[in-house]
Amino acid sequence: MTTPPLRLDTLSGDALRAALPGLSRLRLTVFAEWPYLYDGDAAHEARYLAAYAADPGAAAVVAFDGATPVGMATCQPMAGAGGPVAAAFRARGLDPARFCYFGESVLLPEYRGRGAGVGFFAAREAQARRLGLAAAAFCAVVRNPNDPRRPAGHVPLDGFWRNRGFAPRPDLSCVFSWKEIGDDRETPHVLSFWLKDLA
Repeated sequence: MTTPPLRLDTLSGDALRAALPGLSRLRLTVFAEWPYLYDGDAAHEARYLAAYAADPGAAAVVAFDGATPVGMATCQPMAGAGGPVAAAFRARGLDPARFCYFGESVLLPEYRGRGAGVGFFAAREAQARRLGLAAAAFCAVVRNPNDPRRPAGHVPLDGFWRNRGFAPRPDLSCVFSWKEIGDDRETPHVLSFWLKDLA
């Protein structure tokens, strides 16, 4: 019997605000895994996602199993993104106003392989085009392939991202700090960008 695809809904504004608690739990669960090993808290997550809800150009694409959110992916005009993202582009002579910034893409392990990842990218690209943005970008944490915490058999997502039309830009990176599981303080992490022309 074929497993049915998950339902994907693109939420913004009030609809996104209503979904925040469930989406916060998803981020905490999935980002605790390799390669992020993120030890976050619900209060920080709520504030982080509320910033998306407050941005009229931002959206969260949510994967539902029935009424239960099991995955999500976010996007917003890069000009409105906080933190070091836009600054990294300006430092390389790239105009953030041209880009849609794709934030996280998280999906519970038991729902992977059912098309949600492809759907997340397609829906976010559609949102970028609705906003008239010419390109899309996301960043991913850079890890040492010999890190002893790397799970056996772990396959990086590079091939999946290339199949979505994105290309790596190793010269374009930024730094975010977070507390890893087992640590008692935040530490800096380098994230490298991948870009795609939407024209």
